[in-house]
Amino acid sequence: MSAPRPTSRDSSSIRDLALLAGASVHDLEDAGSVTGVTLDSRAVRPGDLYAALPGARAHGADFAAQAAVAGAAAVLTDRAGLERMREQGLALPAIVVEDPRAVLGAVAAQVYDTTDQGLTLVGITGTNGKTTTAYLVASALEVLGHRTGLIGTVETRIGDERIKSVRTTPEASDLHAILAVMEERDTDTCVMEVSSHALSQHRVDGVVYDLALFTNLSQDHLDFHADMEDYFSAKAQLFTPLRSQRALVCVDDVWGRRLTEQSGVPVTTLTTVPGQPADWVVSVDADDPSRFRLQGRDLELDLRSALPGDFNVANTAMAAVALLLLGEETDAVSRAILTDPHVPGRMEKVSPTVGGAEEDLLAVVDYAHTPDAVEAALAALRPTTRGRLVVVLGAGGDRDRGKRHGMGRAAAGLADVVVVTDDNPRSEDPATIRAAVIEGARSVDSHAELVEIDGRARAIREGVRLAREGGPGSVVAVVGKGHETGQEVAGVTHPFDDRDELQAALDGAVTA
Repeated sequence: MSAPRPTSRDSSSIRDLALLAGASVHDLEDAGSVTGVTLDSRAVRPGDLYAALPGARAHGADFAAQAAVAGAAAVLTDRAGLERMREQGLALPAIVVEDPRAVLGAVAAQVYDTTDQGLTLVGITGTNGKTTTAYLVASALEVLGHRTGLIGTVETRIGDERIKSVRTTPEASDLHAILAVMEERDTDTCVMEVSSHALSQHRVDGVVYDLALFTNLSQDHLDFHADMEDYFSAKAQLFTPLRSQRALVCVDDVWGRRLTEQSGVPVTTLTTVPGQPADWVVSVDADDPSRFRLQGRDLELDLRSALPGDFNVANTAMAAVALLLLGEETDAVSRAILTDPHVPGRMEKVSPTVGGAEEDLLAVVDYAHTPDAVEAALAALRPTTRGRLVVVLGAGGDRDRGKRHGMGRAAAGLADVVVVTDDNPRSEDPATIRAAVIEGARSVDSHAELVEIDGRARAIREGVRLAREGGPGSVVAVVGKGHETGQEVAGVTHPFDDRDELQAALDGAVTA
């Protein structure tokens, strides 16, 4: 589904946009105006500026003819794109710059008039916790009477409208259109996840967040970033005056502490680590790990996380402080933060639909797909597991290969049974990926039983069977894909939802 567009479509002069982009207009002296922007030729509407960007496999200008037929009024492209258009005999006005992606955000902001919005914007970045923290903030704001929008890995929410996400952070042209729609529908606050890809690829250009959050940093996306320094540098871009006004940074890890030192905007710090200095300190209740005290210099709140796990205490604390920084009253924050945000695919409980009474078996699906996230998810489940803790996991193909060993290690270090299976193998041999995960699991001095099963559905069924064998109080955790509803194998995406497969396995176990 393409991004929504505002119903009010004021026009922007093509020549003014060219001046903004530092370019000249080619091919028609009577260049007129545009009313929208897109980089998808299939989504072009009459009057649009079509952004024909160079890509890894093709150039957007190769589809300019399709955009022209759909009614594109002009094209934003580079010199190579202009030459391809001329070869096709296209006479559309062309705004030509060296790096069209680098100016797309500013151009889209101008077209959709989002340069000076009334929206309060909250941007959240980090390796783990972005989605959960975004849902926590958005849900609490809604309880407090705000009209809140959400943009993230799972979905975009504008009021009652839900749009499935293609990527964590939309392309700049879509993002500014969405922000314009939010304001048009009287949304007052937008909470969004900001990925390192988005920051590196100019997707959030033209957006200045009122508050930027940093949750943590651990190994991920090293197929895209050269190394952890490059990954950190991409995240750190959010904490500059060009992109935010102030920041809330968790300083539990060294990356958060480094970010605090180099941030170009005022920073409020938070920690859950005993003895670590910070503006806000989290102290977890020794008897009830879901309860914690959040203590600032002149303020103290006794709170509870509505979600399981130590990492969700950190996420909840970050959300609570964010609400305070946004101006919400202390008592209101304490009440609103208790709302269960129901984050799809994040420690999401799955129950059987047949067989009467609930089983004495906890079954969860979680998006954990990094070593740290796998460890955190299993560490959250371990203390409440009275029987056997079974984890079903794999690793994605064509992505950061260095994570596979670490994911196996993390799983074997905490689970009683590790069922290694396929995630999204993409173009890689699934057996090769599984072997890397198993190698990591075997590197741990652990009692964990290792089981390898090709075929994720079969592995989930086996995981349920093994957990039931462990007796009352056992847990089965299916991790890696979370909310995803497809599995990519050999370049083809097949319908697949861990939650549906886990529920079917539970139903089969109940009726067996």
